[in-house]
Amino acid sequence: MAQTCAVTGKVYSSEKLRVLAALPPQIAGVLREKNPELTDNSLIGIDALNEARLEYVRQLLQTQLGDLSHLDEEVLQSLRRQEVLSEHPAGEEDENGKLTVGQKLSDKLAEFGGSWTFIMSFGGFMAVWILLNVLLLANHGYDPYPFILLNLILSCLASLQAPVIMMSQNRQESRDRKRAENDYKINLKAELEIRHLHDKMDYLLHQHATRLMEVQQIQLELLREMAKGRNRDAKY
Repeated sequence: MAQTCAVTGKVYSSEKLRVLAALPPQIAGVLREKNPELTDNSLIGIDALNEARLEYVRQLLQTQLGDLSHLDEEVLQSLRRQEVLSEHPAGEEDENGKLTVGQKLSDKLAEFGGSWTFIMSFGGFMAVWILLNVLLLANHGYDPYPFILLNLILSCLASLQAPVIMMSQNRQESRDRKRAENDYKINLKAELEIRHLHDKMDYLLHQHATRLMEVQQIQLELLREMAKGRNRDAKY
């Protein structure tokens, strides 16, 4: 059976509506604050309920942290979308979602320059260069001892390696920062979810205790009635 939400005016099926009195007090308080005309029997749609939950969490974070950062806002939005942050970790791409040519090149050069393949291949190149000029060309080749051309090549290679290493370090720092931000968001969301579960459990326990008290009260009234009936029977 379709009914109307008292907050948004949208029509929902019965399973997507909640009675205001059945909501946790914190969430109901947020809804009453924004909509004073609501009563205990007012029906609340799922969209309005999620907005109230989001507003309650935002107020809670502002009380604890003060002004919210963009990371806190991202956590709130993930709660609203019911998104699992660990399934969408912060990527290593730039703002457009793709790596630039320079970033790809710096990663590849840094990966190759820090490998044993580079060390052994360049060591072999220098050995071949020296043996070729000293032994085969009898030190009268295009680069005799003390190998000035080889020194020039090594100097050029070192001057190019330095900025490549710096770019690689910047890329690693960016990746580490994004991983740290993602860890912070996951931890914050886990804390909020646990707090929400605690509030829900406290509310359910309170409701359960209230119902038990009502049942006990009814039982006491029945026992009193039974005792009065026995007293009347005893008199007759």
